[in-house]
Amino acid sequence: MTRIQLTVCPNCYSKNLKKVRRTVSGVRQGKRYSVPGVEFYECPDCEERIYDPTAMRQIEQRSRAGVRN
Repeated sequence: MTRIQLTVCPNCYSKNLKKVRRTVSGVRQGKRYSVPGVEFYECPDCEERIYDPTAMRQIEQRSRAGVRN
């Protein structure tokens, strides 16, 4: 799978976009989840986060763990 490569923030058009690797946390159906080591782009100017399909799969898999449909 090809990863996206960005140089400009699609939200504010800043050229300060940075590729980072961080833990992404959230809540899904009242349950907290945490996904360590997710690689994504983040804009330091507007705080926009851009996830590629690989990162989204990591987040989806972890956020579904322990949540019953």
